[in-house]
Amino acid sequence: MEGLRRFAPLRAAGATWKDIAAHAGCDWRTARKYLSPDAPSTPPRASSRAGTVPRLVDPFVGVIDAWLAADPRLRATVIHERLVADYGFTGHYQRVKVYVADARRRLEVEADAQGRPPGLHRRFEVVAGAQAQVDWGDEGTLLSGAGITSKVYSFHMTLSYSRDPFVCFTTSQDLATFFDCHRRAFAHFGGVPATIVYDRTKTVVRRHVAPGKAVPLHPQAAAFAEHYGFVIDVLAAYRPTGKGRVERQVAIVRDHVLAGRSFASLAELDGAFAGWVPIRRGQVHRTHGELIGVRAARDHAALGPVPEFGYAVTESHLRRVGRDSMISFAGSCYSIAARATDGRPTRAGQRVEVRVGPGHLEVWRLPVDDPDGATVLLARHPRSRLRGAMIVDPAHWAELPDGRTRATTTAGADGDPDPTGPSSRQPDSPAVRPEVRAGFGVVVARRPLSDYDQLAGLASPPGPEPVPADADADADVSLVGAA
Repeated sequence: MEGLRRFAPLRAAGATWKDIAAHAGCDWRTARKYLSPDAPSTPPRASSRAGTVPRLVDPFVGVIDAWLAADPRLRATVIHERLVADYGFTGHYQRVKVYVADARRRLEVEADAQGRPPGLHRRFEVVAGAQAQVDWGDEGTLLSGAGITSKVYSFHMTLSYSRDPFVCFTTSQDLATFFDCHRRAFAHFGGVPATIVYDRTKTVVRRHVAPGKAVPLHPQAAAFAEHYGFVIDVLAAYRPTGKGRVERQVAIVRDHVLAGRSFASLAELDGAFAGWVPIRRGQVHRTHGELIGVRAARDHAALGPVPEFGYAVTESHLRRVGRDSMISFAGSCYSIAARATDGRPTRAGQRVEVRVGPGHLEVWRLPVDDPDGATVLLARHPRSRLRGAMIVDPAHWAELPDGRTRATTTAGADGDPDPTGPSSRQPDSPAVRPEVRAGFGVVVARRPLSDYDQLAGLASPPGPEPVPADADADADVSLVGAA
């Protein structure tokens, strides 16, 4: 209708309805209806059909809502696939996709106790030294060219006020390595921030809880934070925007430090980051508009002091000692002292405690196996980074038999020579000499090597033996007859 009103001056100039319809691209009756003096001021609207036509997905909305409530990240493609396979759904994927998009927004609002709008978050700013953010980056088989098949992980800590970064590279994400990276970060910054933000990683959170409930911290994480004087701030589930500063740093380091380069060791990776830090600090950050290095100086000055003595975090596991005086951990085997320092022997099947540090491994005897109720160190090894390795300290097995003391003899039980031994046999024919070996009831024929040469055609068969000149006639006859 609005398009037709542009042609109203043509009607006023005397144009016919047919001419106006030709210019407007419609029927002349339509032009007359909407350009006549008594035409309606608003176009007609058809009644909405929303909710009047049943949807193919309607019988399955309860199932879809239950799946999304259990796992909000469940993809619409997976939901459609399961509906077709398990519930006989015949509709198109697009119908499921549209409903899932609406259901996600509805469930997010219902899950929030205050009914806040979903997908939005409050932007925050902090003062110098107040906060740092921590995250992991998975760099894959970055050192595969150097013969290291294990994955490489990057540990990131970013000061929220200045965006000053710290990165180090490891081949493990276990508890001891995680907090050892913290100590390296504190030494890099020259202090400890007041608060550190984490997501719900298992090295910080003991278990997951429902929204709105207090998050139980890992005991080692709580003790580490208490020793260094910072507060642990755990983000809500599925809320990556709470630590966007460090999330962005992971991508920046990959682009500016790792991309297009090859490395032979973790030390080279750490050295590449150390060489890039002055470049980063000389750049103007696009958010706060200052040089990162200038702002980082204020950030470092406001950090808390690093304690004089560090706190070593270890991860404990229980293992049993094998009959070979070894324990298995992370796919590798480590030797155990057959006799502890207090003189007590180690038993096969005995349960021991394995304390894993960032670069070493210790095995301790449990207090229940000690009369004094004390732990005793049984072994200390450098931790193997390769699966299937055997780490052995020869001193641990000094008292164990090595299998080299077993002796053999041909004498009988009373010390007399073995009647079946070589000393009791008569000399045999030089052609074939049967021999009975001590300890075996097998007769072995010994032949001269010339017999094998004759069988192989390398030597001619021997002829008749020559007759001595002084031999008598009887001897000649016997020799001929023997031949």
